[in-house]
Amino acid sequence: MRKIAGTSAVLAILGTAAAATGLEIEVAGESNGTVKIDLLEDVAPAHVAQITELAKEGAYDGVVFHRVIDGFMAQTGDVQFGKSGGDTARAGMGGSDKPDLKAEFSDIAYEAGVVGMARSQSPDSANSQFFIMFDEAPFLDGQYTVVGKVTEGQDVVDAIKRGTGPNGAVVGTPDVMQKVTVTE
Repeated sequence: MRKIAGTSAVLAILGTAAAATGLEIEVAGESNGTVKIDLLEDVAPAHVAQITELAKEGAYDGVVFHRVIDGFMAQTGDVQFGKSGGDTARAGMGGSDKPDLKAEFSDIAYEAGVVGMARSQSPDSANSQFFIMFDEAPFLDGQYTVVGKVTEGQDVVDAIKRGTGPNGAVVGTPDVMQKVTVTE
């Protein structure tokens, strides 16, 4: 009986791992293509839940990459002020109508393809904005919540239009997350 119970437990764990949540992001602009991200529910459950809820609501569809710093990262996710087709001058200053989240820091290193939550000076202020790394940035380790990792399409991320304005602000027409879909 123990062997059956042990086997069932292993199958349950494997079944959970196979049903991992992810995002599929269709990028348009200077960069065009699909980015697939595995979300780390076990590392940042509250952040992953909020991101997936926003994606299922369509809140990320049409949101621009408003801050893109060469050799560092591409930031997006301002569902309040970052919608393409409108005035995106305040992109990066907003969030969503959902509550800010308490930090869920981990020991995962910030390197190319890692997805982290953007926030203000307060560690407990992440809401909807996130960034995707171009390269490693050890100074972020343990300071920002890691929510995922790019599994396909890092070349698409690497081609996102760079910002030439203050603090990496994208001048002119920024690249956009045309459609963001939650995957299982």
